Parts: sequence; C-alpha cells; structure tokens
Amino acid sequence: MSELSAKRVVVVGLGASGVAAARLCLRRGARVVACDGKPAEALSADARALEALGARIVAGGHAGARMHEADVVVVSPGVPALPEIAAAEARGIPVWGEVELAVRSMTHPAPVVAVGGTNGKSTTTSLVGALLTAHGLRTFVGGNLGEPLANHADESFDAIVLEVSSFQMERVDAFRPRVSALLNVTDDHLDRYPGLDAYARAKGNAFARQTDEDCAVVPVGDAVCLREAKRGRGRIVTFGPGGDLDTTEDGVVDRRAGERYARAETALTGGHNALNVAAAIACAHPFGLSPGTVRGVLKQFRGLPHRTELVAEIRGVRFYDDSKGTNVGAVVTALEGLTETRAVLIAGGRDKGGAYAPLVGALARKGRAAVLIGEAAAAIESAIGDRVPVRRAASMDEAVRVGASLARPGDAVLLSPACSSFDMFRDYKHRGDEFVRAVRALAEENAP
Repeated sequence: MSELSAKRVVVVGLGASGVAAARLCLRRGARVVACDGKPAEALSADARALEALGARIVAGGHAGARMHEADVVVVSPGVPALPEIAAAEARGIPVWGEVELAVRSMTHPAPVVAVGGTNGKSTTTSLVGALLTAHGLRTFVGGNLGEPLANHADESFDAIVLEVSSFQMERVDAFRPRVSALLNVTDDHLDRYPGLDAYARAKGNAFARQTDEDCAVVPVGDAVCLREAKRGRGRIVTFGPGGDLDTTEDGVVDRRAGERYARAETALTGGHNALNVAAAIACAHPFGLSPGTVRGVLKQFRGLPHRTELVAEIRGVRFYDDSKGTNVGAVVTALEGLTETRAVLIAGGRDKGGAYAPLVGALARKGRAAVLIGEAAAAIESAIGDRVPVRRAASMDEAVRVGASLARPGDAVLLSPACSSFDMFRDYKHRGDEFVRAVRALAEENAP
C-alpha cells in the first residue's frame, strides 16, 4: 500500500509540477487539497481539472488549505517561503518537493542521475539522457528541464536523469541520486536566497544522502562545489582542465579510461560545451558505456533551443538566441564562447539580485555595444557606464533592429539577457521565440 493512501496531502502551487504532484497523490489514494495564490480564473485548465479527479481546490490564497492539519505538504519549486508552510514544519509535518514525492512514489525504482548547477545543466542533462539511451537503457529525462517526474511514476525505467534546480532541492528528505553533478555555482536567484552560500547549500542537498556506492561529479578546483559534494559520501569525480575528465584545447580526455574524445568530432561547439561534455561523460560512466557509443552520440548531439543557437546571418552579422542565459554567469560564458571577435549584446528583464560587474568585464573584452530591455535596463546601463555604447529598446523587435544597426560585418548580435523574462514575456522560451521571429523578419527584409 502507498505511504500516501488515505493521507491528507496539501499541494502548494498549481503550475506543471504542482498539477503533476496532485495527480500522483490522487493515484496513490491520498485526500488532496490543491492550493494556489492565484484566483481560480487564473489557474490553468489542467489545474482546474484536478477537482473532477477528486481534489479540493483552494484558490486566491493558502489559508483555506489548512496546511497545519495535513499529513504531508508538497511544495512546487516556484513557491516562495510562506508562513503556512513554516507553521506546518513547526508541527513536524513532512514538507516535500515534487522531485522528492516522485522518487518516493516510483512503482519501479531506478537509479537517478541528478544534474545541478547555475549554468549548463539543461544541455548536460539532455546529453546524459542521449548517452544512456544510446547505451540501450530506457531513460527518463526531465525534472527542471520541463517534464515532471511525477507524471511518470508508474512507468518502468532503467535510469532517471533529472535536471535539478536549487528550488527543487530545498525540500528533499530521502532523495539519493546514484550520480549527482554540480556543474558550477555563480550568483543567481539572490532575490530568493540571502547569499551565495545559502544558494549553494540548496543545490548541495542533492549530495547529502549519497553513499560510497554513489558518484559525485564536480568541476576540478571548485571549492564551493567540492564542499557541497563532501556533504555526502559519494566518490568524487572531477571534470575540467586537469580533472579526471580533462578538457584540453582539442578535446576531452577520460583519464580513468584512457580515452580521448576529439572536439573536432563533437557537434557541440564552444569552450563551455567542452565542460558540459566532460561532465556528461562522467555522469554516464557508472552505467558502463563503451567509448564507441559515447563518440557516436557526441557526433550527433547539437544542444537545445535558446542556448547560444544560431538563428540567421544578415549582411555578415550572425544572430544568436541565448534566451536561457538568465543570469550573469551564463551571459559571460555565452559572450566569451562566441567565435566572433565582437558582439552586440541584447540583455535585460527582471533583475534577480546579482552583481553585473562580471558582465561588464566580458563586454569590455568582447562587446561592440549593448541594447537593453525590461525592468533591469537602468541598473545594467549604470553598471556598464561608458565601457561600451548603450541603447535602450522598448520591445524585442526594436532591440533586434537596434542591435543590427550597431553591429559590423563579422560581428555577432547575441540575445543573452542575464535576467528572468517575466516582466515582458511568459518565460524564457517565449522571449527566445520573439527574438527568433524578429530576426527572421529582418532577414526577409534584407534578402537579395
């Protein structure tokens, strides 16, 4: 019998993760109360449909859910600290995230690979999934990447590969990945955490219950990531220059296996992707992949949409969509990974609390100019000062056109916002799609 059978479960937050969690709890026989701060009319059709499945919906606030009377509270990753959740915890009521719920509720448990980090985790997660699938394993790939594991808790997998965010790792209790990777930790989400250490500690929760049968993958020489990995007992495997998975000028060398994977034969380009490749190989290694399988995947895998993706070349200027660059570290990586000598950067959106100084340094080295949009435009312009010319734009269409006017043949125009999208767009995908649409319209106008 499920540990949730006949239990009163309150699910907080009714986005995709919350809806998936509520459905899973209902399938396990729980009495579900599903609540959200939005009014009922603002909830998605999927959220409203929970009522027909047997859940009680509380919309427009959380008090009516009576969390303090729950047997379990399940919190969606986007939900901030709430006094009702704190009161439940004070009573000793278990509070889980959707990942914790899903892993506990799997009908057929399977080894988990958890990939965390400020930047690169979506590409690395997807590449690990591609490697394990090519090895012949039935592999689930999802988590923060987009598809909640809770939707698939009744399916059978040989391996589960999850992109895990700091928000998702805040509330894990029994979560123990067979492999846990922390790719990097740089300033992000400081509108939610009091500082970098608290942010890193949330990410590091993925290591905490590992045993000496497990594997912890971290960048070589990164004291913060190593500190977090050592909270568990997983065997440490390093990646990056001089690591167990060594990144060199022309490839990735697996020093444990004596194998070399040439960068010229890898579809992913850029120095940052060499690190992602090295980390992915390290994550897949415990599953016994052959070097031939690894090489075959690396030749084909081209990355994900909205991650430094070439959209078009117009009059000698290449336009790149890196809408997923939602923090300063990601923008620095994207700028410095461009093959073009100079770039016009389109940045801005809703500020996330980090410092813009590293971005300014990268612009000083690589920038032709900056075009700024959204709520954070003034703060970014103040940080840039006179290091490069700065223009403002009121829309993505205007930003693309201004960027094109500032660029010279041989330059890049790079959308890499360093901010969240929610001031002007639904999400980073919508922002990237609008950039692509605007670039393609400009390309049509300039077609011979």
